[in-house]
Amino acid sequence: MNPADPVKAFLDETFGDEFAPASSFDLAPLREALSRLGAPHERLPPTIHVAGTNGKGSTCAFLAALAAQSGLKAHAFTKPHLFKTNERIRLAGETVGDDVFLSALARAADAAPGLRHFEAQVAAAFILFSEAPADLLILETGMGGRDDATNVIAQPAATIITPIGIDHAAVLGGAIPEITAHKAGVLKPNTPAVIGRQPREAAAIIEARAHACAAPLRRFGQEWDAYGRNGRLVVQTETRLFDLDPPALIGPHQIENAGAAIVAYDLVAPLTDDAASAAMRSAFIPARLQRIRATREIWLDGAHNAHAARALAYALRVLPRRKTTVIVGMLARKDADAFIAELVAAADHIIATPIAGQASIAPDELVQAARRRGLSAAASNSLADALAQADPDSRTLITGSLALAAEASRALEAAH
Repeated sequence: MNPADPVKAFLDETFGDEFAPASSFDLAPLREALSRLGAPHERLPPTIHVAGTNGKGSTCAFLAALAAQSGLKAHAFTKPHLFKTNERIRLAGETVGDDVFLSALARAADAAPGLRHFEAQVAAAFILFSEAPADLLILETGMGGRDDATNVIAQPAATIITPIGIDHAAVLGGAIPEITAHKAGVLKPNTPAVIGRQPREAAAIIEARAHACAAPLRRFGQEWDAYGRNGRLVVQTETRLFDLDPPALIGPHQIENAGAAIVAYDLVAPLTDDAASAAMRSAFIPARLQRIRATREIWLDGAHNAHAARALAYALRVLPRRKTTVIVGMLARKDADAFIAELVAAADHIIATPIAGQASIAPDELVQAARRRGLSAAASNSLADALAQADPDSRTLITGSLALAAEASRALEAAH
């Protein structure tokens, strides 16, 4: 068993690889397993179910901060993790321990050894959430929505759909309408849905699905808005106006993520302006435009698709202008050309790197993608080599994968 992550080792050994291709997305086996386990998914705290392509993690971080600053206990299930699988489950705000997680997984394995890896995680999470008191559950989808294992819950208190873009194309489809059909599957009858900024074709599909299942919509730019004004965060709904401290998370896109969290939370639990401001100041999630060195300016961001790269590039342009070197490493299943195309406006030089221990895109392929866009680019043999090549007087951004962000975080902390 892997001593660094015994939970992942147990999951891999018992339920197989998390990223193994699936022949179907039938939720019946998971429903049957949950029934044998006493239906824990029917005994959860009031739940905010979060779907979308990008911004889910940050939105969940804002929700968790809102609960904490309001004095509520909140469970959370989020994905992916940065260092250990345990990060995906928080019980009343605390990361679950190995023994507790493994015990729940063993119960899931006894009930249904044929579950897939992610389904087993969800089953274990629901067991733990149903047995520990809390006021709220923040539940992030793994991938998609309609067929996602988290979507076995029947009646959340609210749903959120963050901005939709193209990712996981091999599974969800390579076009916005196909992907949106998956994401919109989290909408439930008579459950309010907070919708982030969407492409026009995605908005139309979400609205049609909401109409079909009688889900009341709160759409960005229509029933709610969020924007920065004079160094403040303003969030406006049809019934409230919040004038708050700005989010600690950096980037213009975080304004809208924070707004979606505030609007959804306000539908579910009491929220004061003071608690909301404190939450904006305290919300944190690693590797989302996170500065990790002060003397030499080094940033981490886990962006791994074109939609996220576009938001990242825009956020970089808002920072004080400085020559920027971008170290990029991407997993083999990602679209490197589309990702790098979005970084053109914000990068002066690209250094491509493999990701240690992962099936990643060859650095030479990333270099060619950058040069096709007119960017200066070079390959490296490793992250350490890439950091050595990077101009120490420039801003250095490490991006392309959360796996690379985790590798960088470990390496830079060890070298500090």
